[in-house]
Formats: sequence, C-alpha cells, structure tokens
Amino acid sequence: MKIYLKIWRQSDAGSPGQLVSYELDQVIPHMSFLEMMDTLNEQLILNGDRPVEFDHDCREGICGQCGMMINGRAHGPIPHLTTCQLHMREFKDGDTIYVEPFRGAAFPVKRDLRVDRSAFDRIIMAGGFVSVNTGQAPEANGIPITHEQAESAFDSAACIGCGACVATCKNSSAALFTSAKIAHLAKLPQGKMESGKRVLSMVAQMDIEAFGHCSNTEACEVECPQHISVLNIARMNWEYTLSRILKK
Repeated sequence: MKIYLKIWRQSDAGSPGQLVSYELDQVIPHMSFLEMMDTLNEQLILNGDRPVEFDHDCREGICGQCGMMINGRAHGPIPHLTTCQLHMREFKDGDTIYVEPFRGAAFPVKRDLRVDRSAFDRIIMAGGFVSVNTGQAPEANGIPITHEQAESAFDSAACIGCGACVATCKNSSAALFTSAKIAHLAKLPQGKMESGKRVLSMVAQMDIEAFGHCSNTEACEVECPQHISVLNIARMNWEYTLSRILKK
C-alpha cells in the first residue's frame, strides 16, 4: 500500500504548528497504525529529520496513552478502539490520512501529537480515591455487595483515561471521564462515606481545568474504547445535586 500522510508538526506549546505532508510506500495492511508511524519515523531519522513525537506505552489497548485524531476522529474511523488497535487494513491504497493531536484547552500540545493530559491526574487527586487504611486483604464475603453491584462498579472503573471523550466532545467536556471515576467508587461500600465530598471536589477541579460542560450529545460514549456509558454522567449529576442539598 502507498499512504499519503498529513501530520501535525509543532515544536512546542508556544510555537505555531502546521500540517506536513509525507509519503509511505509498501505499507503492510497488517501493520497497526502506530507501527506505520514507527516506519515513518525510521524513514525520517535515516533522512536526518526530527521524528514525529506521539504518546504510546502498552500498545495493547490498556494504557490509554496513544491518543490522536485520525481523519477528524479520536483514535480513527473504527469506534471503541484505541489508536494502537487500529490497523492499516482499515485504509485503502492511495488514501490520504490526516493525523492531529487531541484538541482542547485543557489538553495543551507539548510537541507534534503529544498533549499534556495531566489535568486528568489533578481531577483524580481532587477526590478519586478512598481514604482507608491499607493492609491485609479483607475476607471477600465480609463486604455486603452483590455481584451486580460489583460488575456495575467495574464497568465504570474500566475507564483508561485516554481522553477520547474530551477530544470528540464539541465542548471538550471531561464529564464522562470524571463521572466514571466518581461512579465506580460511589457504587461500592468503601467509597460511599466520602461520596459527597468526592463529587463536589472532582467537579470543581474539572471546572478549574477549563473543561467544557456536557451537553448530552453522547459523542463521548460512541468513541470510548471501553464503552463507558453516559449513565455515569447521570449518576454524577445526581450525586452532585444531592451533595449540594445536604451541604446546605
């Protein structure tokens, strides 16, 4: 396959960026998208040029690091995939592919396709934890929780923090990410004691980080690699309203 690439190149956060054109011959359809990017970087290095910087880690759809916009969609044309799970067989010989970083005021570009997603870390630091003493694991049957509760909490906890929800939202909202982190703790006995304080703190931090508001278009759920449901956002709104009332 021959692929034409238009990739966003930007030296740093304070410099203007632009789309730069590249050509790749002999792209193997079974390559992952990141392997194709590796091939491009090998070509650039051999030519004495600076390689394209992009985030990646596990390359197994687990870590959530490989975020980029591919032809205007977070992670590419296939819904519910991370970029590393996308393969070149999804494209055709002679295709032109536009590759850009995630966009959002809270996700400033660091270089090329790399963005600073530390705003997510600060939201977690604001309340995405349980204040309990750690030690020996308790007896599993000693905590009164049903299988359905456990599965529901796990579904929320499956969020990998990739940021696709922010990138695809027209308001750059982090509501899906934040609500998933709030919900998975609120659904368990260990997290209920701090649920009110948690939701108020995390939502406040989300606003501080300049994320937009959720307008319920549900685009975030469509692109989420882990199928995180927007019902988590409804749960977060309920927890937030209840906490405000009880606080008064």
